[in-house]
Order: sequence, then structure tokens, then C-alpha cells
Amino acid sequence: MSMSESEAYEAGMSLPSDARRRLAIRLLESVDRDEAFDAAAESWLRNEAAAAYDALKADPSRAIPAEDVRARFEAKWAARS
Repeated sequence: MSMSESEAYEAGMSLPSDARRRLAIRLLESVDRDEAFDAAAESWLRNEAAAAYDALKADPSRAIPAEDVRARFEAKWAARS
């Protein structure tokens, strides 16, 4: 018997956080990348990521500690519920 997408989602959400993380990675790795994804990733790397890197190299005082970035993401994630 197969599950619907929403049933699979609900089952996945009932897993502990670490298990969900591992499952998400496995699911992402199972999906074939396509040309549109590759083009978007390449564009992001060449434009946004490269520009951000250059700006940070030019003014290192703009750096944000990784712990602060993680805390911001966790706060945004928690606010979703």
C-alpha cells in the first residue's frame, strides 16, 4: 500500500528532529537535478554569493557570527508555528 504525499509528510513530521533531518537529506539526494536547478544554482553562485563574498572581504566588520545566524534562523523557524 502506498502513502499519499500528505500522509508521508505527517509521518515524517512525527519523527524526532534528527531523524527528520536525515530523512530530508535522503529525499533530496533521491531527486534528479534538472537544467533549471543547475542554471539557478550557477547564477546564484556567480552573482549573489560572489558579491557577498567580495563585500565581506572588502569590509570584514560586516561579518555575522555563525551562532547569530543560526539563532536567527531558529527564531524564524519557531515563529512559523
